[in-house]
Amino acid sequence: MSAQELAGTLRQALIALGVLFVIVDLRVGWQILSWWRRRRGVVLAWPAPKPPFYAINLAIGVMLGILLFITVFLVPRPATSVFGVTMMFLYYGYLLPLSTRIRRGLYRDGIWTDSGFMPYDEIGGLTWKGGDTLVLASRQKALGRRLIVPGPHLGEVRHVLREKIASHAIAFDAGPGLHLGTRDTRESA
Repeated sequence: MSAQELAGTLRQALIALGVLFVIVDLRVGWQILSWWRRRRGVVLAWPAPKPPFYAINLAIGVMLGILLFITVFLVPRPATSVFGVTMMFLYYGYLLPLSTRIRRGLYRDGIWTDSGFMPYDEIGGLTWKGGDTLVLASRQKALGRRLIVPGPHLGEVRHVLREKIASHAIAFDAGPGLHLGTRDTRESA
């Protein structure tokens, strides 16, 4: 394989990575904007734990920033060569650190879980696993989400959930979604 063929293959790989990271960037960016709009309606929330290998991800962001600087200013390359590196830098350098600011917990119109936001009217069931993990089941589709609740907030979370159940903001066992059992759902909170 010649040097030009290798360079062409590398350029195609960077474009493919760029397209993949555009999708990831849009998804994470949408979550950050969604949280930014909802943050004023917080009822009870706490900081999310840092993701595994967070420091390594930040180091990747710094290295991509250096590579991007070199590629753009010192050794100019075509835009197609810079696209993939730019999209990866956007994720590792900005979006990943910003996404760690999303506070998990209860909001006025739903619950921010470890994997995203679930409105109260979409919750079809909930249960506790292991004492500190709240598992939410969607009423619209077979989807379950979890929220790890820190010990000091367990009582408050249970109290707020009971209030939401009593006010029928959370209605159980309706729809085709994932159901968590046939016991009395009022005891789930």
